[in-house]
Amino acid sequence: PGAFTPTCSSSHVPRFNELAPVFAQHGVDDIVCLSVNDTFVMNEWAADQKAEHIHFIPDGNGEFTAGMGMLVDKENLGFGKRSWRYSMLVRDGVIEKMFIEPNVEGDPYEVSDADTMLDWLAPKAAKPHSVMLFSRRTCPFCARAKGMLHDAGMAFDEILVGEHVNLRALRAATGSESVPQVFIDGKLIGGSDNLAEWMAAR
Repeated sequence: PGAFTPTCSSSHVPRFNELAPVFAQHGVDDIVCLSVNDTFVMNEWAADQKAEHIHFIPDGNGEFTAGMGMLVDKENLGFGKRSWRYSMLVRDGVIEKMFIEPNVEGDPYEVSDADTMLDWLAPKAAKPHSVMLFSRRTCPFCARAKGMLHDAGMAFDEILVGEHVNLRALRAATGSESVPQVFIDGKLIGGSDNLAEWMAAR
């Protein structure tokens, strides 16, 4: 990856962080993000990503990356020497599997993603649901919905109405002015009662 680069910041790192608990269930002790950047840049990138399950390691001079045969020249973009995008599984100091992006122009992101690695490591692994809810701080129904999600071990993102967005945004997204409004895997589930029904039917 490359610190603060669009694909790595928006997809590559976040998805590995999201799937880290599943990787851990299948024997992965640590997820490391190594990039040809200095330690100050890597520290800031780690803070920006809020990727609590990933260790960020600088390869400032590119020595490790060069030794892996992954150092590429990006001087035409003003980047200098950088790492080609790849992922690898290392078991007891031995590289067991590598997914290396194809050597094509642009910014390929086809095989080094977290899902590809997990599908190879544990093809039948259950991946977590993507959950988001609109809520308000003082809403008891919101507290109930969040409690159900916590009890089910389902991580979620929360958008606070009146702080992060206004009522118009809530209405535009859900067709409703009431909270909570829970989305799971891109589908609107509804309020806390609807969430309870969804969980009972799992």
